[in-house]
Formats: sequence, structure tokens, C-alpha cells
Amino acid sequence: MSVRVRFAPSPTGYLHVGGLRTALYNYLFAKHNNGTMIIRIEDTDRTRLVEDAQENLIKSMQWCGIEFDEGPGFGGNYGPYIQSERFDLYRKYSEKLIENDTAYYAFDSADELTAMRERQQAAGLAPKYDRSTMKNQYTIGAEETKKLLAENTPHVIRLKVPTHDEIHFSDQIRGEVVVKGKDVDDQILLKSDGFPTYHLANVVDDHLMEITHVIRGEEWLPSTPKHVLLYKAFGWEMPKFGHLPLLLNDNKSKLSKRHGDVAVEDFKEKGYFKEAFVNFIALLGWNPSGEQEIFTMKELIDGFNLSKVNKGGAIFDRRKLEWMNSQYLRILPLERLYKQLEPNLEKYDIQDQDKQYVMNVINLLKERINFVEQIPEFGDYMFNRPTTYDEKYVAKQWKEKTPEIILPLIDKFKELDEFSHDKLDQVAQSYLRENELGFGKIGHPLRIMITGKSVGANMFDTMALLGKDECIARFDQFLSKKEKGEI
Repeated sequence: MSVRVRFAPSPTGYLHVGGLRTALYNYLFAKHNNGTMIIRIEDTDRTRLVEDAQENLIKSMQWCGIEFDEGPGFGGNYGPYIQSERFDLYRKYSEKLIENDTAYYAFDSADELTAMRERQQAAGLAPKYDRSTMKNQYTIGAEETKKLLAENTPHVIRLKVPTHDEIHFSDQIRGEVVVKGKDVDDQILLKSDGFPTYHLANVVDDHLMEITHVIRGEEWLPSTPKHVLLYKAFGWEMPKFGHLPLLLNDNKSKLSKRHGDVAVEDFKEKGYFKEAFVNFIALLGWNPSGEQEIFTMKELIDGFNLSKVNKGGAIFDRRKLEWMNSQYLRILPLERLYKQLEPNLEKYDIQDQDKQYVMNVINLLKERINFVEQIPEFGDYMFNRPTTYDEKYVAKQWKEKTPEIILPLIDKFKELDEFSHDKLDQVAQSYLRENELGFGKIGHPLRIMITGKSVGANMFDTMALLGKDECIARFDQFLSKKEKGEI
């Protein structure tokens, strides 16, 4: 049987980075095995639905390069792919469980359930449905059950857990898992309003859609014994399970919005490259071994293996993500970088700059920043002549003898016909040798006069890009201000 996997989000808001990691691992696994990737929308919890969430979830995943073979808007032979359009199926299959005595009717009111939980907590017991004392078909008998159903008395259908058995399943990441039946709750499968719970809908859909591998987050591990029981109750073959490790903050707590962005769209808006973001997410809990850290999507697909996914939680290291973004900034085409920067040019009132010049500035500064959007602020001096100068830098690097050192060199620069990096460097090195000076004696003063800042790109690359006339104007401006005591 060919591999079929699914990503099954609930349309209750933004795409969480944990959800993206789950979708990505399913995608990599499917593509590595020439399989099929499905998106299924699990919208049975109608109270939490958010308008446009489904479209936004799909758009976020497509931005990351995850494409679906089947699902809403993608076609496929196993639809509908939205759970709210499949309700008749869940009712039908829940009744099959009633027929084979693996599920049962329960008629407890909300108050009765609350009282049950309070009794259990008072006795030091974990809250769990008590089949032997509560109001269900086993305690009230077949005749009363039939009567209540005929009167449309509100009821639910619960899973009948074999309390004396052990539940076994194999996890592709965690190995063999064994759970005692007495520790598993008689889960509600069909609610009183006729809506299925996640557990019933999930198992029915995975079977009918012929899902071969269920790859999902660790938070679903406690639910898996219930799903195993459902597969057995229906007499269906189980898919293979793989539960991914949690994503954690630096302090090992579960990743949450309190500690920073967790929505994919927030990272997109902040200027992260999709390639860097996907590369980073892919390595949260999995690594194909070796020292390599930068991977194309094809390399991720080729190397993906569930057996190499870690069991322990993965730290969401935001500094590492920034570093990874900087690596992509250095290798992506300048045209692409310009396109991403372009919307920011107007904000900084530099939208009239020549496109090729802006691309040259990006190329000049990309080794020193993490985001292309940082260029207008980090490299503001490449678009406008400095109006202020770093006071501490000037105090440290512009000494009493600096003018007599730097002015003869400036005169040599003014004589140049070719104002290139190589020519500027050649003249400077010759001057330093003649005067037995170290480069710092001229490098820092030049940077002060040209940029007004203490950090930036190679000085002669910067000067060559600005051009001879602009550099001379900046020398003259600084020297004039210094003479007037304005600096």
C-alpha cells in the first residue's frame, strides 16, 4: 500500500509553529516515500471556529512550500475533506459500535457528571467516567434505555474501555507503548448534539481515507490508546503512529505566545525568508546527522526518516533562527532580496533610489545583518549623507594628530581617476608603508567621515559604491563641522 498521510488542523485561528512542524514532517515523509499528502479540516468544535482560518492555514503552509495532493480545494477521491460535511458517517459508525457492544448510551446530566467528578476528587481519585454507577444503558437496563431514546432524552455515546486489559501499540518514534485499560476513560464519541468528538471522527476519517501513517504532536499520545481501541472495535487495520516531541522555550516550558511569536504569519511579517524558516522548523527534533545545517527542501525530503526524530522536547531557539535567516540572506539572489526590501524603501523615504544601486547596497551589507529589512537603518548612510556622528567613536578614534595623518591621504584619493576598491586599497597601503602606519590610523577616521558610525562594511567597498564625488563631499562636510566645533 502506498504511503498516505494527512495534516488535520482545526480552523480555530492562526497556524502555530508546532502545527507547521507537524505538517512539514508529514509532507517530508510523504514526498520521501512517493506518497500522498492530504489536508483535512477538523471543524467539529463549532464554538471555536474562526472566519477565514481555513484559508489562512492553507496559505501559511503554501508560503512554506507545503503543497497538498488532496483536500478542500485540491480535489481527491476520499472527500469530503471537511468533517462538518461528514456528520452522517459518524452517526452511522457510532451505531455500529453500539451494535457490537464496544460503545454505549449514557444519559447523565451536566450536574450529575460534575457531582461524580467532585466525589472522585474528594476521594483522591483521578476524574474518570464511572460506568458502574452513572446513568447509562448498563445501569438502567435495556428497556429504560429504549424508552429514553424513544423520548429523545439527551444522551451521548461513550467508548466501552475494557478495564482489565492492557492496550499495546507501536510508535515509530517512541517504540512500544503499553497502557492499562483501567487508566483510560470511557471517552465520549458522539455528543448530545449529534456532533462527534475528535476521537471518533479522527479514526473514522483516517480509515476511510486510507491513511497509512499518523504523524502528530506528542499531546495526542494519551489519546492514542482510545484510538487503538476504536480500530479494534471496528475490526480495522491500524495506521502506524509517530508522535513528535514538544516544542519548548529556552527555559524548557511549552512553547507559548507569552514568550514571543508562535504564529507562522508573524514570522513571515517580520521578514524571515520562507526557506530559512522551513529549514529551522525541520531541524526542531530531527537531524539527518552530520554537521550540515543549511538544507534545501529537496535535501530535507531526501534525508527525512522518522526513526531519526528525537523523543525529547526541541528548543525553539530564536537566536538560531535569526542566524539561519542571515545565512540565507547571503545566498539568495539579489533580485529576490530587492523585492522583499522594496516595500520598506518608501517608509524610509528612499524609494527614488536606482534599483541597481539598492541591489549593490544589499550585496555590500548582507554579511552584517540578519534581515534584508534592516538595511535602511543599518546602512542609512548609503542613501543619505550623515547628519550626526557617533560621539564615542569620534572621541576614541579622532585624535589630535589625526588630521595631519588623514588629510594627505584624502588628497591622494582626490587625484584618482578610478575610484574602485582595488585602487583605493592600493593607494592606502602604499601611504601606510611610506609613513610606517597601521591601518587603524586611517580606517577609523575614514569610517567616521564617510558613515558617521562605528560599524559597517569594508571601507573601500563602501567608498567605491558611494563614488568619488560623494566621498569628497563627506570628507569636506566632516572636516568643516569639526573645525567649527560642531562635532
